Amino acid sequence: MKKVFISAAIAALSFSPVSLMAGVSKDLPMPSGTPSADQIIEQVYFVNHFYALKNFGIKKKGKNITVIVSRTEGKSPTTLTVERYLNNDYSDGKVASKDVAIFRSGKLKGTGMLITDYVDDAKSQSYAIWLPALRKIRRFAEPAHDDAWGGTDFTFGDVMLRKPQHESHKLLGTETFSGCLGAMDVPKSQRNKYMKKLPEGSCVSKSKEVFKVESTPKKDNWW
Repeated sequence: MKKVFISAAIAALSFSPVSLMAGVSKDLPMPSGTPSADQIIEQVYFVNHFYALKNFGIKKKGKNITVIVSRTEGKSPTTLTVERYLNNDYSDGKVASKDVAIFRSGKLKGTGMLITDYVDDAKSQSYAIWLPALRKIRRFAEPAHDDAWGGTDFTFGDVMLRKPQHESHKLLGTETFSGCLGAMDVPKSQRNKYMKKLPEGSCVSKSKEVFKVESTPKKDNWW
């Protein structure tokens, strides 16, 4: 039976400890035999960072665009629409990737954020933001892991900052995935034009054998 790599970490955004300088290889092969916890999480990192592709873009097609829905308890949900362009194709030995997010609606409409990640994982990422009202670019230091990304429920730690060396990983074995992936339930009265067709839940992983990995942050008081 084909095994599915699934991390127990939130939103499958946990990364594995590897070389401090090299990070996860962009030529990472599938492991042979029973993989270790580190190998499993390396595969998660590889997939989440689109390392199989040199360039990757998520842009508006017709009326279809990526929507981020944020919902605070007791309040109506809010939305941001965003386009993203990722370049993993750098050969200078210094830059690992450049990732641009352009917000197309909401409070951040017209704002663009460029994040440059480096091959040396010990080097801080660089951040530049385009402010449309000022028509200027501002650069700022790497944010804290728990700072909100784009005013959403995601943090910079979730989206960009959590690196392989930040956690230790333990393989808990295999189990049969018994549940389904849920979907956000938003009453029709609270939906705007971007929430007319929300993704439905999926049971594609149900009954599949998966690896279960426990990831523990090495830093005290992580959040």
